[in-house]
Amino acid sequence: MNYFVHESSYIDEGVSIGEGTKIWHFCHIQKNAVIGKNCSLGQNVNIGCNVRIGNGVRIQNNVSVYEGVEIEDNVFCGPSCVFTNVLTPRAHFPVNGKYTGTLIREGASLGANCTVVCGHTIGRNAMIAAGAVVTSDVKDHALMAGVPARQAGWVCECGKKLDASLQCGCGRKYRLSDGGLELC
Repeated sequence: MNYFVHESSYIDEGVSIGEGTKIWHFCHIQKNAVIGKNCSLGQNVNIGCNVRIGNGVRIQNNVSVYEGVEIEDNVFCGPSCVFTNVLTPRAHFPVNGKYTGTLIREGASLGANCTVVCGHTIGRNAMIAAGAVVTSDVKDHALMAGVPARQAGWVCECGKKLDASLQCGCGRKYRLSDGGLELC
């Protein structure tokens, strides 16, 4: 075992956990979940059945990643961010495992207490502000804020907000594309 699981956490059968991953207090990793290498799951994180999480992902305290959500490499999920997996939930009409998928692309950051409504894709290196409610797809490098979330600019891969020149102080320069921004 080349990963760490705190003694208060539960790991179900059929789970795969990558080398260097740390799972902290009071977590539950449900059956057939796959967690990549060098991830960190904070206190009270729940990973649903069949969820796929990439390498280098940071999931802060009090986050539930439900079945139907896929998280690619190097994603940051802020404290208490929320994922959904059913568009029209009713207690008396169960969906019987038919969940609406959500994809969080590589390098995206989800701020504390934001909500991602299922059925959408968060683009590569996008930044979702704390408390925002995402109700549509998000382009690569988009900065989203508000309820519902609206685009408030663009961000560099390093996380800094870009000005109109689309060039960052770190040296990266971008251009507009159909999917958002791409490196020049």
